[in-house]
Amino acid sequence: MKERNSAIRWGAVDGSLLSAQSTDESETNAHLESLTGLAQLAGFEYFLLAAFPRGDKTGFSGNCLASNWPQELLDFYSGCDVFHHSKLVASLKNTILPVFSDGVPFGSAAANQESARLNSAFHGHGLSSTVAFTLHDADLQQYIFAFSGRGLAPSRKQSADLHYKSAEVLENLVFEKGKDLGPAERLTRREIECLRWSAAGKSSEEIAIILELSTHTVAGYLKSAMRKLDSVNRMQAVARAYRYRLL
Repeated sequence: MKERNSAIRWGAVDGSLLSAQSTDESETNAHLESLTGLAQLAGFEYFLLAAFPRGDKTGFSGNCLASNWPQELLDFYSGCDVFHHSKLVASLKNTILPVFSDGVPFGSAAANQESARLNSAFHGHGLSSTVAFTLHDADLQQYIFAFSGRGLAPSRKQSADLHYKSAEVLENLVFEKGKDLGPAERLTRREIECLRWSAAGKSSEEIAIILELSTHTVAGYLKSAMRKLDSVNRMQAVARAYRYRLL
């Protein structure tokens, strides 16, 4: 078998809380151990954590967040540009349950020379079967967990354990990367109340009636909230308040 990477590969996707820039060595090693442990729990050696490809971001390298695939395989697969229309992604679009393949699901469905080269590359590195499923974080960003090697299909209980423990790992990753995110200045209770009612579609006049305040006071609270959230309008302020989980 070809030599494997000794370190985890990290990437960042469109503001995802999984960020290479904010991951120090100790955190990286801890996450590596967690993901390696998940692969072993599934009876496999390799893991892949990727953002689910979207229409505006389809490439593998831009969606790969963490993997211990051999670097040669990572580079080769990135250059093939088939991840977004691979058999694996197509299967995961149609189910929330784990899927198992004893072939190479990372290739496209088309039987051509490129598919044959992909099959050869993955089998050559020992990735001859894969179990995969999707999970989403609290912000509804969707991720793919895939574990590959020469293992057999996990049992129902193994799959359930793997799914739950993967959710725990994702939760820890997101929490660690997001714990320092937030507005530079704390919002007051009234500012949050005004934003919450604004998010519900209420005008300043309606919010004033609900909270028994003057319209001028409500406008002041919203203006202050927009400044603290570095927003140019109410809609942007509400969106950022949701991102910071203030609402």
